[in-house]
Amino acid sequence: SNTTSTTSWYRWGPVISPNLRESACPKPTHSGSEMYLFNPRAIRQPYTADLLGVMSIAAGRESRSWLSTWNLLTPTATPAWSLPKLAAALKLGSIHVKDESKRSELGSFKVLGAPIALLRLVLRRWPDQSWNAADLLAGLHARQLQDFVVISATDGNHGRALAAAAQSMGCRCVIVLHAHVSEEREDAIAAFDAEIIRITGNYDKSVAEAARVAARNGWEVVSDTSYDGYEEIPRDVMQGYGILADELLQNSAEGSGCPFTHVILQGGVGGLAAGVVSHFWERYGAKRPTIIVVAPEQADCLYQSALQGRASHATGTVESVMAGLACGQASPLAWRFLQPTVDMFMSVTDAQAEAAMRDLADGAAGDIPMVSGESGAPGLAALRALIGNAEMRRKLGLDASSRVVLFNTEGATAPRLYRGIVGRGANAVMTAQRRWLERHGISESRLT
Repeated sequence: SNTTSTTSWYRWGPVISPNLRESACPKPTHSGSEMYLFNPRAIRQPYTADLLGVMSIAAGRESRSWLSTWNLLTPTATPAWSLPKLAAALKLGSIHVKDESKRSELGSFKVLGAPIALLRLVLRRWPDQSWNAADLLAGLHARQLQDFVVISATDGNHGRALAAAAQSMGCRCVIVLHAHVSEEREDAIAAFDAEIIRITGNYDKSVAEAARVAARNGWEVVSDTSYDGYEEIPRDVMQGYGILADELLQNSAEGSGCPFTHVILQGGVGGLAAGVVSHFWERYGAKRPTIIVVAPEQADCLYQSALQGRASHATGTVESVMAGLACGQASPLAWRFLQPTVDMFMSVTDAQAEAAMRDLADGAAGDIPMVSGESGAPGLAALRALIGNAEMRRKLGLDASSRVVLFNTEGATAPRLYRGIVGRGANAVMTAQRRWLERHGISESRLT
């Protein structure tokens, strides 16, 4: 099967059931362990001018061009694997998985966010130096940046990406880790010369601590979540995430319909989803695809935001195996993009995410095996839950004409945890993937 991100024969068709507009007030639905919430505030209209001034396809492509020079990233787009056998088993037209485990040795989509935000921050701070992105990422101005310090809280991947970019550019990096970040994630960050601060409490406490330490020392916070008075850097982070959509659609002719009818995205604070949906919305306007956002049941801040009509806090413990999504406060800036575009918010359990990790590693139904970490697999978990619920499937219009895209946002970024869940290490899964490609006569070098 074709593994490229899009093909020319796709046509845009009906992508959302009119049943989604049942009420002016959000009504949560519980089915088993999942929660579903259709969003009555979702609209279908051209991308608005005020949001275009925040994030745009043009700015995203500039970011993509800048990052293309960084030696820690693959020089080509990551693959969007086709899963035709799973699609047939689920009675769908097609399923594609954008595989960010292939992005770099850092193993996560986060390398598209923090590094570009750091680049833009440095260029704003020294506007008279005439520096360019390629030279900065190559460390050619490390001497001038040696006393410049950036700091951020993280669940793991964002901090690792920021530390790697800071090391490449030659500035100092301090990372605040909360109590639930594993030792192996800490070691992966420290390997890029980051200084580590450990706190008790959860992710939101670490965000507050990073802001406090930065204010005390005159350091710059490079966070992927916004808060009052702090939006410029999170905007740059989200804009970087839009590169995923740009790559997915790069083979789709301008002016043609969207190649996907349904897009399923992970939640967290909302930055990934906002970066991706902004691209789809700007490009396709009222004919954008149906957007579904999934989060852990314990970290339902976006779900609660949809209920309340504003960026809100989670109601759960915010402790989940899906570490990158275990966030208690929605990003207000991200919410400006998500409230008008996400058609449904839903949750999955840790057990469902772990089962999806194993499905992807096994090559469910005979499709290509892939390495997907705890926060990378919830999209498939969500799809399986929706397909197993006749009412949700009907309301979302998931049928034999549906073309679904999922995002595997990370590989085995916590290798010991991955092995414990999947039953074998990432290297064994990658070996199985190479053998699958060989059997099907597909060269990895052709994947874009």
